[in-house]
Amino acid sequence: MSARDRLTDSLYGLGWGAVKKLPEPVAVRLGRTIADLTWKRRGKGVRRLESNYARVLPDASPERLAELSRAGMRSYLRYWMESFRLPAWSADRVREGLTVKDLHHLTDGIAAGRGVVLALPHMANWDLAGAWVTTELRIPFTTVAERLKPETLYDRFVAYREGLGMEVLPHSGGTAFGTLARRLRDGGLVCLVAERDLSSSGVEVQFFGEATRIPAGPALLAQQTGALLLPVTLWYDDSPVMRGRIHPPIEVPESGNRAEKTSVMAQALADAFASGIADHPEDWHMLQRLWLADLEPRPADGERP
Repeated sequence: MSARDRLTDSLYGLGWGAVKKLPEPVAVRLGRTIADLTWKRRGKGVRRLESNYARVLPDASPERLAELSRAGMRSYLRYWMESFRLPAWSADRVREGLTVKDLHHLTDGIAAGRGVVLALPHMANWDLAGAWVTTELRIPFTTVAERLKPETLYDRFVAYREGLGMEVLPHSGGTAFGTLARRLRDGGLVCLVAERDLSSSGVEVQFFGEATRIPAGPALLAQQTGALLLPVTLWYDDSPVMRGRIHPPIEVPESGNRAEKTSVMAQALADAFASGIADHPEDWHMLQRLWLADLEPRPADGERP
């Protein structure tokens, strides 16, 4: 392991080991202080966040975008402070940490035994939402995690999420899709963060008027298993309670081949995400390149990468 990897792993370990012991008001202030300092430095992540917000609000002035990126960093650090502290939260604190609009879409689907795919963007705190599902609703679920480097950091994230009641599968390796499909055919729940393609098989969609790719997995799982596909968006307000909405199901088109059906469903998913992000852009934590115009061009077929 390189020195940089050891440092990264140690910093995350410090966060989970120390921050969770802080009183909540102290952790809140610490997160806001770190966010403001990071925002003032205007590093690559902050500049990318601001650039992404410019896609969401194309008519925003530079001053408005700067204000939004500052709020976005505060929201992002709130996510981290909460996540470091989640393993120490009581069951009651987890239950009180989220309110969800239109929850019946999820509970009715599970009760019907047909399986449910919850798909959500990187908004607010998806780990808290997952802990709330396993604690308040008592519904176990399966998710997928990106392989991180160093491996010890990936192991930390897996242990953390498993400690919150989730079954975690690695994104790479080729076996995750089959396991997810089996869980859904058994009437289970699958939760996937799904507005950023981490593979070479994403589906092109229009997102805030420009092309990007999102994962095909949620739509393919719904087609192959008969599960409900439900978009979810999350946001914060000025209270300690996170808010969420479960959007209406995305139906499988009656006509078309698999690729055509997947394209239609992926666009509907992107549209649902965009509606939630437009309402609460500061809680969308996208500090990476997303739109195709910002990404490195991919090699044509037959060319070496």
